[in-house]
Amino acid sequence: MDKYLNEWLNNALELLPTLVTAILIFIASLYLASLLSRMLRRVLERRKADQEVTLLLTQLTRWSIIVAGIITALQRFFNVTAFLAGLGILGFSIGFALQNILQNFAAGVILLIQQPFNVGDGVEVNNFGGTVLAVNLRTTEIKTWDGRIVILPNADVLGHPITNFTRANNRRIQLSLGVGYDSDLDLTRESILASLKNVPGYMSDPSASVVFDTFADSTINLTTYFWIDMKQAGLFDAQDAAVRLIKNTLDQHGIEMPAPIRTVYLHTEK
Repeated sequence: MDKYLNEWLNNALELLPTLVTAILIFIASLYLASLLSRMLRRVLERRKADQEVTLLLTQLTRWSIIVAGIITALQRFFNVTAFLAGLGILGFSIGFALQNILQNFAAGVILLIQQPFNVGDGVEVNNFGGTVLAVNLRTTEIKTWDGRIVILPNADVLGHPITNFTRANNRRIQLSLGVGYDSDLDLTRESILASLKNVPGYMSDPSASVVFDTFADSTINLTTYFWIDMKQAGLFDAQDAAVRLIKNTLDQHGIEMPAPIRTVYLHTEK
């Protein structure tokens, strides 16, 4: 009896360091899972993500770390390689069958964390421009400028360039027009630059510029560049005001913007 007891005690003492190591690994995984899930929750709440989405992602992160900790701890006692290999084959089969869904899910997680746009932002993605209505785990919902509702897979959103108009505090406006060949170009430039100062949201820095760039058939074409503060005026309002002001100013100074002229000769047969 003493022999078996001594043997058991010896085995227990030999196993004790491994047991302590496994327990420490498990406790560390619990702490890390709690820490990362809290950090992810704060990020998603700052992102104003849906409450159900936040709960799903935080729980998924937490339990993934805990399961990884349990497997690592058990590895100290048993060889779980074969078991993990079987799980890997099963996971690969499921992942291949659900490839598109998982791809959009992963893209949705990245969008929620990186925050290239927020709900309510004006954006252009994959040739669709509009206001972001919702960012879900699988899709992003956009209301286009003409009122259509477009639901884009998150993988398509993440895989294309994203233009965020809302985050651009300042925008440059470009207007092209043509004046007659007999126009005073210096007076034309001065008149246009003076009229732009009355455009809503006009910014004096960077300064506006008028560039004469092309000799056309009946006009000398020019392009006007100026910046506006988007917090003071909308893009379309500023463009509309600029066109009206430039037209009125040029009319007051007698500067014409002639339409193309074509001369047609008619010959009658004798």
